[in-house]
Amino acid sequence: MRSEEIIKILLKNRGLKTKKEIEEFLNPKNPANFTARDLGIDEKEVKKAVKRVGEAIKNGEAMVVYGDYDADGICATAILWETLYQLTKNVLPYIPERVSEGYGLNRDSISKLKTQNPKLRLLITVDHGITANEKIQFAKELGVDVIVCDHHQLGREKPDCTAVVHTEEVCAAAIAWFLSNKIQETKSGGQLITSCQSPVANHQSPVTNHLDLVAIATIADLEPLIGVNRSFAKYGLQALRKTKRCGLQSIFKEAGINQEEIGTYEVGFIIAPRLNAMGRMEHALESLRLLCTKDYARADSLAAKLGLTNKERQLLTEETVKQARLLVAGIEGELPKFLVVDSDQYEEGIIGLVAGKLVEEFHRPAVVIAKGKIYSKASARSINGFNIIEAIRMHQGLLLDAGGHPMAAGFTIETTKIEEFKKRLTQTAEEQISSELLEKTLKIDLELPMEEISLELYDKIQAITPFGLGNPEPVFCTKAIVKDFRLVGTEGKHLKLTLAAATNHQSPVTNRYPAIAFNQGKLAEQLKIDQEVEIAYTIGLNKWNNQENLDLKIKDLKIAN
Repeated sequence: MRSEEIIKILLKNRGLKTKKEIEEFLNPKNPANFTARDLGIDEKEVKKAVKRVGEAIKNGEAMVVYGDYDADGICATAILWETLYQLTKNVLPYIPERVSEGYGLNRDSISKLKTQNPKLRLLITVDHGITANEKIQFAKELGVDVIVCDHHQLGREKPDCTAVVHTEEVCAAAIAWFLSNKIQETKSGGQLITSCQSPVANHQSPVTNHLDLVAIATIADLEPLIGVNRSFAKYGLQALRKTKRCGLQSIFKEAGINQEEIGTYEVGFIIAPRLNAMGRMEHALESLRLLCTKDYARADSLAAKLGLTNKERQLLTEETVKQARLLVAGIEGELPKFLVVDSDQYEEGIIGLVAGKLVEEFHRPAVVIAKGKIYSKASARSINGFNIIEAIRMHQGLLLDAGGHPMAAGFTIETTKIEEFKKRLTQTAEEQISSELLEKTLKIDLELPMEEISLELYDKIQAITPFGLGNPEPVFCTKAIVKDFRLVGTEGKHLKLTLAAATNHQSPVTNRYPAIAFNQGKLAEQLKIDQEVEIAYTIGLNKWNNQENLDLKIKDLKIAN
């Protein structure tokens, strides 16, 4: 089968059939050309937000960009604050502390900000605020207007504030980027709000700068990489590979990343976890400082701190996952369709990660609750086909607050009400989740014999990148012969193999492919040399000593019949 035919099948599998659809997918629109409508944003709300910001700048009013402690919120805060700081020095960024202040707007925090600067007249939320009606009203009582920039699911009513720049189609950083560009483009009081440069944009145009941060946020927040998000990821990754932002360069150096080869994997599994780690373990303000600093020595110091904190986060997560797994194992009878585990030993900062690990292992929605004496914080993750925030909000009467997406959510609950919430949520799951949804499946694009794997095919597949949610990396299947295998990694968790095409048992070494099966070390017990196996795999490229060689990433392996 020719490479062109294989690519056509891959595109068709992704729902792309017409010439126009394929062209738009392979050559996504430059984000610089996006309109509010493209992003699902109400243009009238953008105009209201821009007008209010212009008034604040003209009148010398103090402003605060009030962000969030995850990678998306941190990047969104950096984008909007850097933009505004070039126009007025009367603006500060603010990131709440996860445990003491919690997610989103906080009455005490608003009071503190107002007390510290009585001239505070405008507060702009990024990555939250869409359900913060009560706190927005409190801010207004203090004489502070609020602009909400958020992408979470709308609650029962739209916030009553100056402007609501909202869409569920992109991440918060993309919203902040769009609003920032509009602020820079717009005249206020007869004067142009200058088409400024980001302080670390290295003379990029105002419309294209900050795309490096939008790419990080889009990938970290698991936005489907199709449509507008594909554009943000594709153009943003290009910007990230060339970024002069010293904080990011320090992360690349600390993590051992080749900047020119950064893709979705490096962002999702190396860069974003470091930015997230500070908010989980200490204070996310350090991550914001790293992104915004122009001091290279300071950047190196902060990057080292983020790297060390991320290692501590990894160890804590592993230990907590073990404890949560034991609680699941202790459930009597058939495993419920919705997992809910709680403990007063859980650290609030990592419960979302633990919930994600439980979903990954047991393939069912999970809620992990960090129990407090009076109030408890919970984080939830879901599977495709089950809207977890809607399920949680069905029991709003038991909760103090709740927010999130169909795939991820969080809430606060009185500790005494946890057991009742468990019962109700479990009942909801039994009614709404079919047994088919709980079946873990691996989608195969097509059967591809090993002899058809080539560098040419690999290069053509790269036109479909970036891969991620909504645009998965192509998975192929075939039969192969095991020529060698061994365990690698900590405690032999991974399986490394050498495979040959099943159609040619005596194929020379040059026609054999190295392969790796991550977290599948147990398969070694079933394997023998020269044994025929069926594999599902993706094609990777290994660069070493200026040489490029293909290798296979094994998604699944079975002994052939």
